[in-house]
Amino acid sequence: MSPSEAPIGRHLLPLTAKKTAAGDLSIGGLSLLELADRFGTPLFVYDEAHLRSCCRQALAAFGPGIAYGTKAFLCKAMAALAHEEQMMLDVASGGELAVALAAGVPGERLVMHGNNKSEEELAAACEAGVGRLVVDSFDEIGRLASLLSGRAPTALQVLVRVTPGVEAHTHEYVMTGQEDSKFGFSLSAGAAEAAVSALGSIAGVEVVGVHAHIGSQIFRTDAYAREVAALAPFVARHGLRELCVGGGLGVAYLNDEEAPSVAEWASVVRAACLAAGLPPSVKVTAEPGRAIVATAALTPYRVGTMKRLSGLRTYVAVDGGMSDNPRPVLYGSGYEAFLPRSPEAARPLPARVVGKHCESGDVLVEDARLPGDLVVGDILATPVTGAYGYSMASSYNRIGRPAVVFVADGQARLVIRRETSEDLLALEA
Repeated sequence: MSPSEAPIGRHLLPLTAKKTAAGDLSIGGLSLLELADRFGTPLFVYDEAHLRSCCRQALAAFGPGIAYGTKAFLCKAMAALAHEEQMMLDVASGGELAVALAAGVPGERLVMHGNNKSEEELAAACEAGVGRLVVDSFDEIGRLASLLSGRAPTALQVLVRVTPGVEAHTHEYVMTGQEDSKFGFSLSAGAAEAAVSALGSIAGVEVVGVHAHIGSQIFRTDAYAREVAALAPFVARHGLRELCVGGGLGVAYLNDEEAPSVAEWASVVRAACLAAGLPPSVKVTAEPGRAIVATAALTPYRVGTMKRLSGLRTYVAVDGGMSDNPRPVLYGSGYEAFLPRSPEAARPLPARVVGKHCESGDVLVEDARLPGDLVVGDILATPVTGAYGYSMASSYNRIGRPAVVFVADGQARLVIRRETSEDLLALEA
């Protein structure tokens, strides 16, 4: 299917997006062009109203215990916002744990993940009093037993992460529920049963539930029904009181894509629990990340170079690239691009939007459609960049990571400043 030449789809823009009196795009009551001038480009612009709305929808769909998957995007401001909206936070490293705690999130509101937690990370989790520790391997169980040996009972509540043998329809790099995985204990091979037994022998540890995650960017919610069907007998057999289906709900990145809502996802999961005979007393939780933050943000860039290769294509080079959005390089992920100065303009110009890095694969939009009056110096934006953009950003070619701003009610606040050459040099010995 050919890329859409129609104006950028409204469903790809943040909640408060609208045209200004001058005709350009505003987010949170502020012109995106003015934000680009004020804070520089590339820039991550997050619509705070959109973030809060998504948190509230998730809480309404799944209830207390729903956790924001911070790996999608984390800074102190985001952690504080999710906590204010009564979500728990899922952290997957000592660094993510430190950021959440620094934001004022109490330890009991955190879920600690990781397939290879170090002794230091486990100790930090116990010291913080995390609400749930998701145990992922027998080596981790051994480290946990050693850590807690001789200590007063800590009443540490854990979830056992299992591989349910469910293959989601998504990119192979973000499939995590199949048997051949670095994550969790196999249900079919009996490892999950052995893990519950081993954890039961550690004083102060209580196995309260099971956790599974089948992948990321999932559009077909029937995969979650199959996940629940696989987990339910394990939950019933051990009398567990929690079942976490993980995250991974997909979002639309392209004009012609549609994604299920969090409410639809939750409905499928609850129906599957009912069909599997799980009692209402079992708390069903999830950990959406992308679904909370992806569409809340967009990234304005400034066009620096245009190369028209006769009979081949037009290259449009911007001042960012794979260092601020590696998803196209890693997964072949698709994006749209448009000009915020004319958000409702048709986009008849075929082009490849590329970055400024020394890699031919430094591509942001493989087959973009743009307005025909595009010129060097224009601000070009890619929508739906709120997830796995900044969180996966690098300083490749010694290019500093972009700034991040939250906008709401006509006010912009800088939540992460732009990384400078001085910052990079500060790490040098």
